[in-house]
Amino acid sequence: MNTDDVLDVFREAGALLEGHFILSSGRRSPVFLQKALIFKNPRLTEIVCKALANKIKAQGIEPDVIIAPAMGGVIPGYETARHMGVDSLFVERVDGQFTLRRGFSIRPGSKVLMVEDIVTTGLSSRECIAAITKDTGADIIAGACIFDRSNGEADIGVPLISLAARRFPDFDPSDLPPELAKLPAIKPGSRGLS
Repeated sequence: MNTDDVLDVFREAGALLEGHFILSSGRRSPVFLQKALIFKNPRLTEIVCKALANKIKAQGIEPDVIIAPAMGGVIPGYETARHMGVDSLFVERVDGQFTLRRGFSIRPGSKVLMVEDIVTTGLSSRECIAAITKDTGADIIAGACIFDRSNGEADIGVPLISLAARRFPDFDPSDLPPELAKLPAIKPGSRGLS
């Protein structure tokens, strides 16, 4: 699959939104990829995650386990792991910090692939990787995502494999273009919700 194919899946799911959106990074954009509308549909989820798993395998990456940051990475992490034949774990925030819970553990030296849904700045990916590195002694061999909104600019500290990549415009909230500023801002993501 290429980026246009992936965007077609977002369109089919009604997940390619236009308006004025507050991204999890706090930046603003006229485009939002509402991946939850894909992940509610097993057929569409399988299409993108199987393609991601195939792209990861084609690059010779063979993890022992996949780790994903909750909440957004849980479904693509699981489905990608299913197609790679490995276990899928996730970290979740406790007092604002990612940590393994629910009896999950990773052996020191394990080869771990971090899988995300969407990467914009890479913050969640970096936080997930830091938690696993600090808490387990595992070797994070790479990261992967369904869509890289940074188009390769985000640094997550390890190589990032993306199924699709495109730079959508995003802006500092204090420096919005007039056409975006006149629209009401919507926060469709989950970070920062109480």
